[in-house]
Amino acid sequence: MNCRKRITISSYTAATVAAAAIAVVAALVAAVVLASSAGGQSGNFTPPPFDPAATEGTPRVSETAGYGRIYREGMAFSAWVCGNPPLEGTALTVYLTNPAENAVWMKLRVLDAEGNMLGETGLIRPGEYVESVSLTRELPAGSEICMKIMTYEPHTYYSMGAITLNTWVGT
Repeated sequence: MNCRKRITISSYTAATVAAAAIAVVAALVAAVVLASSAGGQSGNFTPPPFDPAATEGTPRVSETAGYGRIYREGMAFSAWVCGNPPLEGTALTVYLTNPAENAVWMKLRVLDAEGNMLGETGLIRPGEYVESVSLTRELPAGSEICMKIMTYEPHTYYSMGAITLNTWVGT
């Protein structure tokens, strides 16, 4: 009695097994690459600079500028900014204020109605404010603008959230 059986693998089955093994290895390599890049900043990340015009304290702002606090329940931070910012030449008076009780760094970017960037501040620390942001061009009073306040976790630069304020240039 012959207890041995001869098993033969067709070339089709061998090719299928080889292709599956290659696919598994490729998937593992891709997973490792994605996991390592998702864990930190990319190699070409340049942290935004701090604003050299940042001033410690709380500004005194004219009531006509619509200066007020932006905060909603559950947000990780609050900010103060002019809701009706006046423009003098290309200097938009925003009084972006990062309250001392915040644990974030923040900056403000100004966009026109089409979404083109007009200017931005540098980063400010908690307890600091920036009076104005220099724009790339003059705008007539009443022009629609978008002010985007972006916040970062100190030292890591991970986003802590953003606020977008649609408004217009004041007088």
